[in-house]
Amino acid sequence: MILADIAEFVATLPRTGGIAGLDLGDKTIGVALSDLRRSVATPVEVIRREKFTLDATRLLALLTARGAAGIILGLPLNMDGSEGPRVQSTRAFARNLEKLTALPITFWDERLSTVAAERALLEADTSRKGRKEVIDKVAASYILQGALDRMTYMARLEEQ
Repeated sequence: MILADIAEFVATLPRTGGIAGLDLGDKTIGVALSDLRRSVATPVEVIRREKFTLDATRLLALLTARGAAGIILGLPLNMDGSEGPRVQSTRAFARNLEKLTALPITFWDERLSTVAAERALLEADTSRKGRKEVIDKVAASYILQGALDRMTYMARLEEQ
């Protein structure tokens, strides 16, 4: 099921279990997963895109093996917050994926996640070739970490 709001997404999740973060590109899907307590996002894999059914099969096998409880897709909004063709493509991917899994799916604003990932890799003195191989999964971890931080903040507000 696709949930438009992060609060709705959190409400559907079991108490524990990792969350997957995805950075969808034209050629790759960057995948990151959280720990079971949903506090730290870790880059996991880059899936080379072929066609949707093959991509979804590989992705869902990975998420099943890792026990993911939900999926957060990076939403590539324009810098002014408007939606362009890439957002439409991401939403279409989510609608198609929703037909194949019972995992809840939501979106997280991914503006500047790739820039932040690139900067972090440069600071780590990663070679150009090395950056190209990992940038998508590192960007996915930035997307996921942003959502996890928001989820933690929301939980703290509820406790007060």
